[in-house]
Amino acid sequence: MQYRTHTCNELRLEDAGKKVRLSGWMENVREVSGNLAFIVLRDFYGSTQLVAEDEKTLQVFLNLNKESVVSVSGTVRERDNKNPKMATGDIEVVPESVEVLGKCRYNALPFQISRSREADESIRLKYRYLDLRNPEVQKNIILRCNVVAALRQAMTKQGFLEITTPILTASSPEGARDYLVPARKHPGMFYALPQAPQQFKQLLMTSGFDRYFQIAPCFRDEDARGDRSPGEFYQLDMEMAFATQEDVFEVLEEVLPPIFAKYGRYHTASAAPFRRIPYLEAMETYGSDKPDLRIDLTVKDVTDLLGGCGFGPFEGNVIKAVPVTEFSATRKQIDKLCADTEVVSGNKAYWFRLDENGELVGGISKFLQESKEQVIAALDLKPNTFVGLSAGKKSAAQKTAGVMIRKLAELCPNHFDAEKYEFCWIVDFPMYEIGEESGELEFCHNPFSMPNGGLEILQKAAAGEVDPLEITAFQYDLVCNGVELSSGAVRNHDPEIMIKAFEMVRLGEEDVKAKFPAMYNAFCYGAPPHAGIAPGVDRMVMLLAGEDSIREVIPFPMNKNAQDVMMGAPGPVEQKQLDELHIALVKDEDEQL
Repeated sequence: MQYRTHTCNELRLEDAGKKVRLSGWMENVREVSGNLAFIVLRDFYGSTQLVAEDEKTLQVFLNLNKESVVSVSGTVRERDNKNPKMATGDIEVVPESVEVLGKCRYNALPFQISRSREADESIRLKYRYLDLRNPEVQKNIILRCNVVAALRQAMTKQGFLEITTPILTASSPEGARDYLVPARKHPGMFYALPQAPQQFKQLLMTSGFDRYFQIAPCFRDEDARGDRSPGEFYQLDMEMAFATQEDVFEVLEEVLPPIFAKYGRYHTASAAPFRRIPYLEAMETYGSDKPDLRIDLTVKDVTDLLGGCGFGPFEGNVIKAVPVTEFSATRKQIDKLCADTEVVSGNKAYWFRLDENGELVGGISKFLQESKEQVIAALDLKPNTFVGLSAGKKSAAQKTAGVMIRKLAELCPNHFDAEKYEFCWIVDFPMYEIGEESGELEFCHNPFSMPNGGLEILQKAAAGEVDPLEITAFQYDLVCNGVELSSGAVRNHDPEIMIKAFEMVRLGEEDVKAKFPAMYNAFCYGAPPHAGIAPGVDRMVMLLAGEDSIREVIPFPMNKNAQDVMMGAPGPVEQKQLDELHIALVKDEDEQL
């Protein structure tokens, strides 16, 4: 290559005496004396030390700002003071000529490249191109590339075809807000960016393709959180014709564990088959529909046991308990545990302990003295056991207990086998739920899912013979270490069943035809049973990298407010562009555009 004979991570002691050319970023200059300085040159692959030993060469480097790009020709020699922390630490290069390829014109950087992760996130995102120069940041992007390549290879080996689906499509009610794109040639009409390739992949199954996948971009106008990036994300989207729930499980149980074991921070991953846990059992046992099975703590129902103990918050409520043996936390730690649980769950947490002398102490223990023996026997308590408690409506009590389990795991490492990847399937999700805002029956998960019981169970619900809230669906979530990686389902491929399912949420046949015309019509031409799932690539890589924020594994992420502060998006456009799209901006009375 014209600019280099070797990379900055390639030279070793056996290369001493060679004439070489290196190119990269000038990371640091350390002047020792008037005619001697040490320079660290860095490229994508690593770093090499240069030694400027004459005044002319020294001045070239001293006149450059850090992070300038240079190409250096010189001779390799053995270092006197070797650096075992550098792969090239046994050698150094003495430059004979230096060519400046890209001068850094700023004396001060917004942060030190090697310590960019310590900088404020807003600054990191604004100068993401500098942040990405940090080898520690680059590692996550390299990991992402390797994982995506491994997923493609594994899915192809399983007989899946990679097929891309449209980015500009029609708006449809899929649970989140659409990103809308105005259609210039059709005034007043809009495309939508796909929230997922859901309809297209099902249409591929009706088209006669047997196994489809893609690393699919998805777009949802939703708020950010630790494991969700606003705007754009990617998923391993897949669909299988003539497939059951177990067929989908079998594919991912073969594809994912080797990738997690090879590329993960931990090198142990669940072997097939993963545990199958019904949704209601997960909520009752773990207080969550995404349990972290590395934690050995579970929830006990103590409503009958403690409901009449005289403690006000328990009266008339469901009460859940989380016993923890061999508990050694301080009172200060317990208070923090309860406070943190309340912040996350929105509900208070309570507690008591059975001390080493067999006495109930602390927290609400004074209300339990009369039923001490029953409490100890019912919960099978051993000395030095802590019992966390939650109370409220059933769902609130469950979720609070689930939050407490996660907080207790942080406090009690003896109950938390952290260094592995533990997968499970959550199955038998409710088909319907009561909407928090509407107060009416709504789809719980995917409206295209097949109900467990098919048309018959829907007809019974419509006739009042079955409670719609008791209908389960062939819906499933893949969970790993307490993180939901994916939702999937056996699809409702029968138009008659589809219409009946939508009638339950007050949408008739005409509504289905209007909202999902292509899918409805395709199914009327004969569709095979099919099923699929779509694990999130970003979340997978986040778990593998051991990161707490999904933004650490995305090359150019948006901030929490769905802004690209580096590119200045979203931003204003020219009036000419608005006119071409037949768009008029309306100014609110209290807002200036």
